[in-house]
Amino acid sequence: MKLIYVFDAYCGWSHGFSATLHEVVARHPGLPVEVVSGGLFTGSRRVPIRQFGHVQGANAKIAELTGAEFGEAYEKLIADGSFVMDSEAAARGVAALRQAAPDRAAELAAALQHAFYVGGRSLSEAATYRKVAEATGLDADAVVAAFEGPEAPYAAADDFHRAAELGVTGFPTLLAVDGDFVTPLAHGHATADEIDRRLAALPTP
Repeated sequence: MKLIYVFDAYCGWSHGFSATLHEVVARHPGLPVEVVSGGLFTGSRRVPIRQFGHVQGANAKIAELTGAEFGEAYEKLIADGSFVMDSEAAARGVAALRQAAPDRAAELAAALQHAFYVGGRSLSEAATYRKVAEATGLDADAVVAAFEGPEAPYAAADDFHRAAELGVTGFPTLLAVDGDFVTPLAHGHATADEIDRRLAALPTP
């Protein structure tokens, strides 16, 4: 069995779920975790952040429910309103980090969200991935090369296709996959204890 975490690096609820995912991974060190980018802000949804009027209210709810931090640099982006969230670029970055350290994909996804939601860093810029790679002990040059390389758009498209194949329409979603059996463990918000109870209830092969 493995876990599949479908998220979007520009999704506030995914940011709020980071601590839960960290706890689940810590409790089940032998359970592989596949991380897939979902593609929340693509196509016609790539517009200035001011057009999403619900963002600040949603963030307040996320912070209250999960304890997630929203930093001053990020709040400045919201206040300015011109920043454009591009999930395709973010998915290329997730793929580049994942390629560098596949077994640390969940940790790296959380680090990337921290870079945006706390540090206010654009996930469309190579400098962001260099900083995350350096902070997590990865080969920064290799990560940046993968982010900017010709295969990067295909990696992002593959993730979006994978999310759709899994039937995921909202983020974050955590799935347990055992052969052909796919069981939702969490959608939007859940505690590690709730996820543990759902894992324990799964039929054993």
